[in-house]
Amino acid sequence: MRDFCRLFQELDTTTRTAEKVQALARYFATADARSAAWALYFLVGRKIKRAVNTRLLREWLAEETGHPMWLIEESYDAVGDLAETLALLLPRPGGAWRTAGEGKVGQGGDGEGKVEGVQAAEPVGGPLLYELVERRIVPLPGVGVERQRELVVGAWKELDATERFIFHKLLLGEFRVGVARTLVARALANVAGVPADTMAHRLMGDWQPTAEDFRDLTAAVPARADPGRPYPFFLAHPLASGLEELGDLNDWQAEWKWDGIRAQLLRRQGQVLVWSRGEELVTDRFPEVAEIGRVIPDGVVLDGEIVAWREERPLPFAVLQKRIGRKTVGAKLLAEAPVVFLAFDLLEWEHMDVRQEAWSERRGRLESLARQVHRDFAFRLSPLLSAGDWPGLAELRESARGTLVEGLMLKRRDSAYGVGRPRGDWWKWKVDPYSIDAVLIYAQWGHGRRASLYTDYTFGVWHNGELAPVAKAYSGLTDEEIRQVDAFVQRNTTGKFGPVRVVKPELVFELHFEGIQVSSRHKSGLAVRFPRIARWRQDKRPDEADTLAAVQALARGGGALPPGMEPPGMLPPEVERED
Repeated sequence: MRDFCRLFQELDTTTRTAEKVQALARYFATADARSAAWALYFLVGRKIKRAVNTRLLREWLAEETGHPMWLIEESYDAVGDLAETLALLLPRPGGAWRTAGEGKVGQGGDGEGKVEGVQAAEPVGGPLLYELVERRIVPLPGVGVERQRELVVGAWKELDATERFIFHKLLLGEFRVGVARTLVARALANVAGVPADTMAHRLMGDWQPTAEDFRDLTAAVPARADPGRPYPFFLAHPLASGLEELGDLNDWQAEWKWDGIRAQLLRRQGQVLVWSRGEELVTDRFPEVAEIGRVIPDGVVLDGEIVAWREERPLPFAVLQKRIGRKTVGAKLLAEAPVVFLAFDLLEWEHMDVRQEAWSERRGRLESLARQVHRDFAFRLSPLLSAGDWPGLAELRESARGTLVEGLMLKRRDSAYGVGRPRGDWWKWKVDPYSIDAVLIYAQWGHGRRASLYTDYTFGVWHNGELAPVAKAYSGLTDEEIRQVDAFVQRNTTGKFGPVRVVKPELVFELHFEGIQVSSRHKSGLAVRFPRIARWRQDKRPDEADTLAAVQALARGGGALPPGMEPPGMLPPEVERED
């Protein structure tokens, strides 16, 4: 566990790619296979589902240390991160612990003061990472509350301060560290002595955090082939520069950027699987897509987008959301939210990896395959778009929102299908975001390095003389602007509920977001997608901010709100507690 914590600190304190790869390689080369398997599991973004109620964690902390609950809650509000709060309030390793039901903690509750009725607890030697996970975290969902407490408190007494922090992050399903998956694959490839692209492919699919699977992942030749393993997804960079920098339009091909779920459809050895970009098997959630796999040849892998679809046109993303998170779907939902698989690339053909072929060659094979699939199936070929010149393509892009797509994809005709997000071959050219001016109405402390500043904001627009919450955002301001807003919040708080502060409605901000949809969970009746702060409008008064009617008009223009339909309207305050 201490080696994993040391790795975490090394990754967290450097921005140099080479140093991160070296630290990862050192760890994987020396760690025992069982711990390395769990480390890999967490580093590539996989999680153990939260197994303990956070309220219980705070109660156990109070009972074990004697800290009053109000102090724990105030500390949590100040720190902004429960994992860190717990680690800070626990006695230091080897310090004093309160015997259950006895004693009273005096001054020095951090373990250095005198404590009545207390037994000293020395850490019994740091456990290995796999021991901590498999013995203290994995069993939690299957046992009662008292046994959960024994497991958690036992871990507290085994670990030092840094280890406790990491333990809490793993326990809560909140472990994150600043390292890209591609860097993890590169480091592990160095240890295994295989190409980085090969390792990136191995890390996809349904491997488990076991010593056996780790040894197989790092073997020169894996002992077991996995016919259900998808390929790493090739991702596009946003186009920020001028089109003229891309050169000749004839070297590029344009397609719509669909607003759906990126997915790979596999058929190998008679097995049909649908993988999302988040490495989640979604075969059962989209049976109509899985049905396509039963009519395409064996040894084929397709890349595409699952899109809500009816009458040969896309539906708003909100329709597709009805099926996200569902393990299975019934006939009613299939009828309400029909989908198609819009194929735009071919990664495997006749059991051969064709990713290194030029895009134009892969597209030719894909078009040949598409002609074999009957239109009754939920299969469509993502259409190619053409224009005489770059200005003509720009005009086409402007029509994207009315077509319920996000913009354009630009792909170099001779490009291979890469791994991750390399620059130069695929670009996403999205339509300009929606923009509104809204008033700051609520603020909350941030997390991590921003835990002592008000950085999480809720914004409202005018409706019948009141400000209706319409968006939450926490990115877009400079450090200096954050400090200024924080000072304003502290001087102008008019109320609070929990950690949220109600502020005087005086500050106006321009917000950008990607989409709008009807929502019965929000007081405004609308929810926006990916909101962020574009700029602080210090030139505007609060009464000059936008209205709910203006936001409704944007929603109607973007297809989220059909003509004549109004959102549910203002809901009671208790419904809006999320905002």
